[in-house]
Amino acid sequence: MNVEQVRAFCLSLPETYEKVSGEPANIHVFKIRDKQFAYFKTSEPEKWRFSLRVSPERFLELTDQEGVKPARYMHRYHWISVVEVDKFDENYLRELIQWSYHKVIASLSKKDQLQIKSAIEYDSQ
Repeated sequence: MNVEQVRAFCLSLPETYEKVSGEPANIHVFKIRDKQFAYFKTSEPEKWRFSLRVSPERFLELTDQEGVKPARYMHRYHWISVVEVDKFDENYLRELIQWSYHKVIASLSKKDQLQIKSAIEYDSQ
């Protein structure tokens, strides 16, 4: 997957929107109800690094791999940065994105969770 494909996949998830922060942050953030589940850093030295939240177990496993680093400032919350998305296994990356997406949904109010789950069920029909 290249950067545009990852971006399109994130935006294809129900209720997801993208917020772009300009200078000095230069970040494309993917959110559900104002809670982020993934982002791209678009300025140097981390240009187009993709970050997302993973489980604590996967955090240890993934940060041992070449091309994956703890996300700057977010590592304590088990966020990782994939240095080059086009060199990362596509199916595994989709799985990680979906996990991060569902983690955010689980942190929302029950009302919001029901609304999003009904949108997910509607999309799968």
